[in-house]
Amino acid sequence: MDIKNRIIAEIERETHNTLRILNNLTDEHWEYKPHEKSMSLRALTSHIVELHHWVYLAITKDSFDFHTDYQAPNATNVAELKKLLEESLLKSKAFVNTQTPAFWSTDWILKAGAHILYESSKIEAYRFIITNHLIHHRGQLTVYMRLLNIPLPGIYGPSADEK
Repeated sequence: MDIKNRIIAEIERETHNTLRILNNLTDEHWEYKPHEKSMSLRALTSHIVELHHWVYLAITKDSFDFHTDYQAPNATNVAELKKLLEESLLKSKAFVNTQTPAFWSTDWILKAGAHILYESSKIEAYRFIITNHLIHHRGQLTVYMRLLNIPLPGIYGPSADEK
């Protein structure tokens, strides 16, 4: 399997995993925060979905600047986030399908204005800035869900709620 198909398989798997979580959420707890310093469930879930569309939003560029390139999602409910997630899957797969293996070795920079936050190859940015980052936040979201007594779907195996 070439790099393109491996990345697409990973995008599909992680999108499916995020969708399984979104399917268990309602708008009822949209502003819930487990701690005053925590993001709301809305903000955290929006950020997770947002990271899915960074595949085509950020990796298409040689540098991504939070000051000029960043657009926060404006979803107001879970249904809108599901729609954004579905759109991200289609756009990400289409984008990855057009790339050569050499593309993934090219340099990529994440910055905020003149301040460089991260430099790597595009494949490293895809794995670290996007995939690992969204998995981390998805784990946080499952803690919120557990605290709210919302059943958890199994992500990488069955959950206690599915047994």
